This record gives sequence, C-alpha cells and structure tokens, in this order.
Amino acid sequence: MSKSITQKVIEDTPDLLTIGEVADLFKIHRDTLRNWEKAGKLTPLRVGPRQDRKYRKQDIQLLAEEMSSKLTLAQLEQFLWKSADILRGKIDSSDYKKYIFGLLFYKRISDVWDEEYQSVMGEYGDKTLAAADYNHRFQVPKDCSWQVIAETSEGIGQKLNDVFDKITNVNSPKLDKIFDDLDFANKDRFPNETLQRLVNHFSQYNFGSNYISSDLLGDAYEYLIKQFAADAGKKGGEFYTPREVERIIIGIVKPHQKDHIYDPTVGSGGFLLEAYNYLKDKSGEQIARTLYLYGQEINISTFAIAKINMFLHGLDSADIRRGDTLANPQFLTNMGNLQTFDIVVANPPYSIKDWEFELFKSDKYGRTEGYDQPPKKNADYAFVLHILKSMNANGRAGVVLPHGVLFRGGSEGRIREQIIKNDLLEAVIALPSKLFYGTGIPAAILIFNRNKPEHKKGRVLIVDAERDYAEGKNQNTLRKKDIDKIVSSYDKYENVEKYARVVDTDELEENDFNLNIRRYIDSSDEQEVIDVKQVWGEIKQLETERDEIDKKVTGFIKELGYE
Repeated sequence: MSKSITQKVIEDTPDLLTIGEVADLFKIHRDTLRNWEKAGKLTPLRVGPRQDRKYRKQDIQLLAEEMSSKLTLAQLEQFLWKSADILRGKIDSSDYKKYIFGLLFYKRISDVWDEEYQSVMGEYGDKTLAAADYNHRFQVPKDCSWQVIAETSEGIGQKLNDVFDKITNVNSPKLDKIFDDLDFANKDRFPNETLQRLVNHFSQYNFGSNYISSDLLGDAYEYLIKQFAADAGKKGGEFYTPREVERIIIGIVKPHQKDHIYDPTVGSGGFLLEAYNYLKDKSGEQIARTLYLYGQEINISTFAIAKINMFLHGLDSADIRRGDTLANPQFLTNMGNLQTFDIVVANPPYSIKDWEFELFKSDKYGRTEGYDQPPKKNADYAFVLHILKSMNANGRAGVVLPHGVLFRGGSEGRIREQIIKNDLLEAVIALPSKLFYGTGIPAAILIFNRNKPEHKKGRVLIVDAERDYAEGKNQNTLRKKDIDKIVSSYDKYENVEKYARVVDTDELEENDFNLNIRRYIDSSDEQEVIDVKQVWGEIKQLETERDEIDKKVTGFIKELGYE
C-alpha cells in the first residue's frame, strides 16, 4: 500500500475487525496474522467465550507499518533463504531452487499488479481502467492473484499449477516455459501442509515495487542463485559462473552503448547482468539499458532461472531462448544464417562427451568452414567454433574453458593452430583452481577478437594468474585486486615478469601451437644460488670458533676444581 492509501484505510476502518476482515484488507493469509501474533509483532483483543481475535485501529496501524516496511538486502536474503528451509529434506537440494524461484516471481508479479491497479484507482477511480492490460507490466487474472492462493486451504499444489498455466497463457509469449518445469501437485513431494507453510512464509511481505526495488530484489535473487549453487555441489556449476570470473571477462571486452551481447550457454544469466552492471556503473542506467542482451540455454529449469533473473532486474527486453546451441541454435538471420554479435561471452559445459557430433559434422551454419571437425568425445572446440562464427566483423569474445584446450593434440590441436593462424586469439589467462562449483580443475579464459588493433596483430598475450586468489575451505575466490591486475595486464598488453608475456605467433608455431602456460611464463620461485666455497669457509670458521670456546670452558672447569 502507498502511504496515502494506508492512511485512508486506517481512517475508514471500523473500531474492531475480525481476523478474516483484516486478512482481506491487507491481502494476506490468516496464518500470517497468527504467526505475527506469536512473534509478538501485535496483540489483538480476545473477546467472547471463544476468545475471538478482534483488531483495533492501533493494530491496523501496526500492520500497515509492517506491510509497508522496506526490507534491507540482508533481511531479504535471509527471508528468501528461509523459504528453502521449508522444503529442505523433502526434495533434492538441486531441485527445490526452481520451486522457490517460481513462487518468488509469481508473488512479485501479483503484488506489482495490485500496486498498479491501486495506483490507477487512486487517480481515476475507474475499476475497468485500473484492470486494463495496458496499465500492467504482466497480466494477472483476478482468479490468479496471490490472495487466491493464500486463501486456498486444500489442493494448494493443483491450484498453483492451474494458476501458472493461466498466467503463462495470458502473458504468452513473454512468460512461455517459465513455469513449465514446476509441478506442485505431487503430494509426495509437496504435502498440503508444506505448501501452506511456504505460502504463509511468502505472504509475510509485499513484494511490490513500492517496497522492494528491482535492484534490491535482483541482488537478493543473485544471492539465492549462488547459495543454491553451493548447496547443489557439482550440479551448481551447471547454472552458475562465479561473478568474479564474469567481471574479468566483461572488464576485458568492455561493453559500449547499444552493443549486442550474446551468451550461447547463458546459465542463470550472470554474464548478461554483469555487462549491464558494468555499463550502468560506467555510464549510468539510461545508457546501460541500450544494450541488447541475448542468451540460449538447454536446461529447462536453468532457462527459467535466467528469464526470471532478467525480469527481476527489470531487463524485460533480454531475449533468452531455450534449446541446444550446438544442435539447434536459436538466433538466426532471415536467411537462416547464424546471427552475429558485438560481444560473445560464455562458460560452456566442460568437455561434454555426449553431444550432437554427426549433426555438427554436416553443419549447415558453416561453423566448421576452414577448421577441422572437433572430436566426437569432446565438445569444447565445438563451442569455440560456434562462438567464432557468432562474432561480427568487429566482434570480441571471452570464453571460460578447461586447460586441456590449450595443449590437447589431434583435431583440437589443428583447430587451435587454425585459430592462431587466422589471428583471432588475443589473450589466454590461466585462472586459479577451485574457483568453480563442482570441479577443482583450473580453467582458462580465452579472449578472441575479429578486429585486433595493429599492435596486437600476430601476437597473443599470455597471463598466469593461477597464484593470485583468496583461499577458502571448499572454494577459492578472486579478490578485487586480483581481478584488477588481470584486466590491467590485458589493457596494457605488455610483459610483466613472472605474470604476463606477449608472445609472437612465430614462437607459438615453434611450440607446435601449444599454449601451455608453462612454456611461456616461468612463475616458479627463484632458487637461491649457493657459493659452495664460501659456505665451506664459513663452516670451517665456525668450527674454529667452537674449538676456542671449548678450550675456555675446559679452563674454567679446571679453575673450579672439577677436573
């Protein structure tokens, strides 16, 4: 509620209200009021033989303040993480994230719809106008509001499924597939009482724009994604790239106004958000919103996470599509060719063995033109070739890949040679181990550029950043100074002892185009050179001094009569 509406509600409220009337007034569940009473947030009157709750004007005032209170980021993070506790143990930790994210998004769009409705009603007093589609960012039919779910006591799971279907249909194609992977009607997974607790939990706060900004909710959502990734262990790496790694790549490719940015393995959408935040910090929100953001994701749950992530950050125009990027790329021109972009960023799944090799072998998009065919049992270079083909004439790209792409032979070695001879590789950056969830292996960032500046042509910058990090028990992290050092080294594009080296293509050819970092940078600690003759002399001198001291001690003992 806005402040003016809240005041009006209080003024028009009868002296005493029942719990049902208060729940209707604030559009919350009765159990939420009972929970707040248990927590000591309010104490209604108890009247009559049944001790019925009666709420006074001062109780309504307290409730209005509670409902209009603005959560801090820390409070919001804690609140959302507690929602996961309700499901913990009932379903697998790698699965329940999609249900929490789906409910959060549904609560958000329902509360925003109510706000938009009240705003128009406050100005024009016209219910038809207030409910008109053009006055709402998302359409929420009357029988699909959060209040309907909050008042449902039986069959909550099936009701949620029905609501999601209706909301998807009236918002198609905007919300297509967002809720497709959610099934709350499975009573073994979601007993009615569990869903009741979950609904009551989310009913405690208004998630409308007046109370929680897109930035705040988006940041809390990012926190949840990271927490779920840590909780999921190995599976966490499938949808989450550490933000520090994304900051390195975005800091290197440096998005500009109106750039078209594409992530073919978009995951939860972190790279695209990082690009937006980079330009927002540099040039302001208005300029940042000129970016064109694109992404494709094969996993239905992860696709939904990315879409919701964009919506919660207010980036409704981001174009996220579902499908297998290697087998069925979604971004095509009118002529059926691959669409090209100013910037491509990606953290593809590492060394997947089960991929559409035969389809890629006869690729109709020309991704292998001028290159060898990637091996059947490893898709790393298939992703690289897709990325190179997706770069426009001035395109630049940053890709995270396992170290094996730097030195493996066979067809991968020939592809690496062809890329270097085409002068597309601009930099190789070795990262520390244990940065990524689910794997301890170190990864490398490869930077590509279709229009290298003159001073970079025929050269590749190699950076060894493996030793610069903050050590953690399960996960290592990159500090701001580590990120800045890498980006600064790329910007300067010059030699730094034991850290960075600009290598000519001729030298790479002499090494059979092997990009193993150790071939070009010796970052080991220097061994101290020992002068054996000098050390032997020092030992003899010490022995002489020891003999003299022994003689003096023997003399003292004789003088004391202890022979």
